[in-house]
Amino acid sequence: MLPENGLTGNGLPANGLAANGTATWLRRFHGGPGQVGAPGGPADPGGQVRLVCFPHAGGSASYYFPLSAAMPPWVEVLAVQYAGRQDRRKEPPIVDIGELADRVAGALRPLSDRRLALFGHSMGAVVAYEVARRLDGDLHVEVEMLFASGRRAPSRYRDEENVHTLDDDGIVAEISRLDGTDPRLLADPEVREMVLPAVRSDYQAIETYRHLPGSTVRCPVTVLVGDADPHTTLEEARAWAEHTIGGCAVRVYPGGHFYLRSRLAEVVDTVCGQLANR
Repeated sequence: MLPENGLTGNGLPANGLAANGTATWLRRFHGGPGQVGAPGGPADPGGQVRLVCFPHAGGSASYYFPLSAAMPPWVEVLAVQYAGRQDRRKEPPIVDIGELADRVAGALRPLSDRRLALFGHSMGAVVAYEVARRLDGDLHVEVEMLFASGRRAPSRYRDEENVHTLDDDGIVAEISRLDGTDPRLLADPEVREMVLPAVRSDYQAIETYRHLPGSTVRCPVTVLVGDADPHTTLEEARAWAEHTIGGCAVRVYPGGHFYLRSRLAEVVDTVCGQLANR
């Protein structure tokens, strides 16, 4: 839920990116345009890719700092910073997935000068999917691949999920159950007061989201899921195939909802391998 990399700062603004709100929404932690370094790393295809990463409910751009650090130079990692947290904590959080996708898609539109792929974890997978629909559709920006991590297909719902209606203790209990945050952080009243509004708003956004029947994306979808994830079964992960005309592959890793922390190297290999084969 909260960043697991120990960062307390805001990351680096996406210096050098286009205007039109791009710098508001995106953070870059390593490298920059034209600074991709020497070729090398997993499955170097000889051409740069932008990988835009979308955080989970309650998460922030800095969650993807370790992923950015682990990527080879030919993958430029940009992380989305939702409103209501870290350097954007004074802004009201967005409680509608459609509105959030509209805003992020508009910020990404100027970045079509190179190959573009999207990676989202948990709630972020659904946001990334809706952004891909908008880019592929009215904005005429090609998305090369969508990586959907730790989330069932957009049309699969669970009626019992109502975390956003719980009191603060209930939300903290859910966060702790998923092992997404050091519980000592949430024991601090000041930390809870600072972060829980954004967490609640994100849960409201994803728990009230409903997929538009019949809608799909054109790009291939690679689904990544932990074999012990309480929020995504293998059947629910495979159902992503219903939402793309570009083909769907599923990769299963040992671990729960936040399998990413312990399987980072394998995830990097999967992402690079899929992008290099495009």
